[in-house]
Formats: sequence, C-alpha cells, structure tokens
Amino acid sequence: VQLQAFGGGLVQAGGSLRLSCAASGRSFSSYVMGWFRQAPGKEREFVAAIKWSTEYADSAKGRFTIFRDNAKNTVYLQMNSLKPEDSAVYYCAAYRHSGNWFERSSYENWGQGTLVTVSS
Repeated sequence: VQLQAFGGGLVQAGGSLRLSCAASGRSFSSYVMGWFRQAPGKEREFVAAIKWSTEYADSAKGRFTIFRDNAKNTVYLQMNSLKPEDSAVYYCAAYRHSGNWFERSSYENWGQGTLVTVSS
C-alpha cells in the first residue's frame, strides 16, 4: 500500500488541525494504520493507531482522535488543543500482519510526512 499524508500547517496553541492519509492499493481495511511524529533532533514516536480499535500515546490521549474511512481508503488524525510541543513532522504508516501497534519497526509502509507547527 502507498500512503500520502497531508493537512499539516501552522496553527496557534490551542488550535486544531486534521491530518489525512490516503492509501492506494487493496484491502485497506485489513491494515493497522498508525500516525507517528518526529520533532527536530528527536526519535520518531508513536502517536496513535487504528484497526478495529484504537490506541494512543499518553501525549495524545484526550486531545487527538484517530479514525478511518475504509470506503475512502483514508485515515485521519484530528488534533485539538494543540501545544507547541506537538510541533513535528507527522507520518502515517501501515502494516498488515503481526506486529506491535506502538513500535515503529512493525510498520511496513510509510507516507512522506506532513509538517505541523504550533506557535505559542
């Protein structure tokens, strides 16, 4: 599956953004879809994932919502109450077989990333 993420931008602290990730290929619904982010000088970290259920990093709980539309082959990340520390390049990723939702190494396919900048 090929992935393309978009929707990043500049937003003030407290604001909202919705990221989208469009997937090409078959059997989209069978993939675990995840969002990761990487800030300058930091490791790429897990944000959220979804298949039939959802999982979130502690930093995302209560503020971010991941959801998918299998008819559109798209996964979304709704981000509310954004903070400057949420600034990063956000990547969508996918894997189909066994793995750990939280681990970067489980994901076989990656999108190109979309930049989110939150100003204070």
